Amino acid sequence: MSQEPLNIQIPSNLLPADGRFASGPSKVRPEAIADFADMANGYMGTSHRKPGVKDIVGRLRSGMTDLFGLPDGWEVIMGNGGTTLFWDAATFGLIEQQSQHLSFGEFSGKFASAVSKVPFLNDPQIITSDYGSHPVCEAEASVDTYCLTHNETTTGVTMPLVRPAGAADGALVAVDATSAAGAVAWDPSQVDCYYFAPQKVLASDGGLWFALCSPAALERIERIAASDRWIPAGLSLQTAVNNSLKNQTYNTPALASIYLTLHQVQWINTNGGMDFAAERSKAMSDHVYSWAEASDVATPFVTDPAMRSQVVVTVDFDDSVKADDIAAALRANGILDTEGYRKLGRNQLRIACFPAIELSDMQALTTSIDHVVEQLR
Repeated sequence: MSQEPLNIQIPSNLLPADGRFASGPSKVRPEAIADFADMANGYMGTSHRKPGVKDIVGRLRSGMTDLFGLPDGWEVIMGNGGTTLFWDAATFGLIEQQSQHLSFGEFSGKFASAVSKVPFLNDPQIITSDYGSHPVCEAEASVDTYCLTHNETTTGVTMPLVRPAGAADGALVAVDATSAAGAVAWDPSQVDCYYFAPQKVLASDGGLWFALCSPAALERIERIAASDRWIPAGLSLQTAVNNSLKNQTYNTPALASIYLTLHQVQWINTNGGMDFAAERSKAMSDHVYSWAEASDVATPFVTDPAMRSQVVVTVDFDDSVKADDIAAALRANGILDTEGYRKLGRNQLRIACFPAIELSDMQALTTSIDHVVEQLR
C-alpha cells in the first residue's frame, strides 16, 4: 500500500550528507561560510569604496579573468541587481537598434519580452523552439545584438556558443550564462558579452551581476552612453564599467555575495580551473542521466543527448508516480529543492549538478528517490 509523501522515512544510510540540490540559489560550500565568518567582522559594515572591499573586488575580477581565460582587452564588469536587472541595463546600453533572441525556456524568453517593450528599439527578432530543445541563430543584416542563453535553467538545455555566420560587421553576441558560468566551457572568440549572477555555479548569494565584456562590447557601451539616448544612472553600463575599473560599484553592493563568489572562484582555480569544475558537474549529470535512462518510471526530459545540460538535469516521471510527491517526501527528509520549474508544468524533478555538490551526495539522492518511489507506488 502506498504511503503519504510526508510520512515516508528514508533510511539514514541512504541519505546524502548534504541535501541541497537547488538550481539557484545553490548550495554554498560550508568551507566558504566558515572562512567568511572568520573575516566578516573586518569586512562587513565597511565602505565599498575603501581598500578593504576594493581589494576583494579586485581579486575577484582577476580570478574571473583567469577562470574564463579572457583575452587581453576584456574586462570583468559588475553591478547590483542580478541578471534580470542586467537585461534592463542591456536594453538601454548594449542593444543599438535591433536584437535577435533565442527563446527556449522561461529565462531566455524573459529577456526577449523585456526588449519587446522598449519604445526606442526596433521590435526584436525572436526564434523559438519546443522546450527541451534549443533553436539556432539566423544572421540578419539589421540585427546588431544576438542574444543567446548558454544554459536554460528551467528546462535543462545547454547550447553551444557560436557567432552567427554572416552576421553584420560589428554585431555583438550577448550570452546569459547565469547557470553555466564557471562549469561549462566556452570560446571568447565567439562571444562579446557573457553575463551572469553568482548564485548558481559560483555558489554565492544573489544581488549582483557580472558581465565579461570584449573590446567590441566595451566600445558599443561607450558609444551608446555618449549618444543622446536617455539612460537611468542606475542602469548605465558605462557607469558600471567606470566603477568596475576602480574595483567598486555605483552603489553599495552585497558584500557577503562578493566574498562568497571570490571564495568559489578561488576554489575552482586552485583545483584546476574550468576543467575541474566542468568535470565535477559532468560526473554528476552523467550519473543522473544514466540513472533516469535505467529507471522504469523516469526518463531524461531532454531527449537529444547533445542538448542535455551538465549543470541542471530535468527528469520526467510516468503517470504511476507524481514528481511533486517525490519532492515532498525528499524535503521531509532534508533533501531540498528538487521540484520541477513551476511554470513548465511537467511531472518532473529538476536537479542541480553544480561543482559545489559532491558526487557521493548525487548518488545518494538517486538512491533516495528510488526508495521514495517504492513507497509511493
